[in-house]
Amino acid sequence: MIYFRIEELLKKKKKSKYWLCQNMNITSHNLNRVIHGETTSISFKYLEDLCKFLDCSIDELIKIDKNA
Repeated sequence: MIYFRIEELLKKKKKSKYWLCQNMNITSHNLNRVIHGETTSISFKYLEDLCKFLDCSIDELIKIDKNA
């Protein structure tokens, strides 16, 4: 299963989900769906923006749990 480390990265940068939503022009509902694994797809634009605003690489953003 794929997990996004968004909340962990936000905490590290001392930023809020609200801040991220404003910068990415995404609703908090959609961001929370990504965070909680309630979506089956994500656009490359969102992946790029998440990496950009969280100042991370794609491998820092995404974690794969092979046991789940």
